[in-house]
Amino acid sequence: MKKIIIQGIKFDEKSSYQKGPKLAPALIREALNCGSANMFAENLDSIENSKIEDKGDFEISEYFDIEKVTKNHLNSGAKVFTLGGDHSITFPIIKAHSKAYPKLDILHIDAHCDLYDNFEGDKYSHACPFARIMESKLAVKLIQVGIRTLNTHQAEQAEKFNVEIHQMKNLDLTKISRFENPLYISLDMDGFDPAFAPGVSHHEPGGLTSRQVIDLIQNIDAEVIGADIVEYNPNRDFQNMTAFLAAKMMKEILVKMI
Repeated sequence: MKKIIIQGIKFDEKSSYQKGPKLAPALIREALNCGSANMFAENLDSIENSKIEDKGDFEISEYFDIEKVTKNHLNSGAKVFTLGGDHSITFPIIKAHSKAYPKLDILHIDAHCDLYDNFEGDKYSHACPFARIMESKLAVKLIQVGIRTLNTHQAEQAEKFNVEIHQMKNLDLTKISRFENPLYISLDMDGFDPAFAPGVSHHEPGGLTSRQVIDLIQNIDAEVIGADIVEYNPNRDFQNMTAFLAAKMMKEILVKMI
C-alpha cells in the first residue's frame, strides 16, 4: 500500500466572490480531531493508520507554488490528499500528478462546472480549473456531478472537452460511467445543498444531500490516487456544520485511497 500524504493549501486569491477558503484546512482538522466522532469511516476502516502522514498547512503566495508543493510530496512515492483552499488549486495539483499518472480520470462534485475559458479576466480563476485541465489534456475522462448552474458558455466548453455532466435537475447516480483509469476526486463543498453545507461562498439551492455524496464515494470501483476538498468558507459556516461534513468526507475519501 502506498503512503498517503495530507497537505493543507491555504490559498483563496482566485476566489471571485468572497475570501475565506484559505482558513479551511485547520478548521477541518479541528473538527476531525475534536472528539465528537471517531476516526473510522463507515466501512470500519480507520484513518489512524501509519501509512497516512499529515504534512500540515502550506501558506501559498504564488499560485504555481501549489504544483511544487504537491510534486515534492508525489516524488516520495505517496498519494496526496489536499485540504483547500479555493477550487483554483485543483489545476496545479493535477499538473503535478500528470507525470506520475499520464492517464487519469477525474470525478468532480460541485454546483458549478468551473469550465470558464476565463472568468473576470483571470484564466486561473476558481471558475476555470477544469478548462485548464482539459485543454492541457491532463485527464482522459472528466465526470461532473451535482451541477446546477450551467450556462451557454460552459455547456459549449463541456461539449468541446467531452465532459460527462450529471446535473441536479435530472440526477440519476446509477448512470455515471465507470472509471477505467486511476481516479482523482475533487469535492467542492458547494456541491452539497446549502442545508447540509452552509459554509460556502456560493449558496446554490437544490444540491446534493450528504448521504448521496457519501454513497457516491463509497461505491467507486477504481483506484483513487488523489483527492481534494475545496471551497469550505468558515466565514459563512453555521455551528461548524460544514467543517464536520468536510471531516466526514475526508475520512470516507481517505479510506478509498487506502
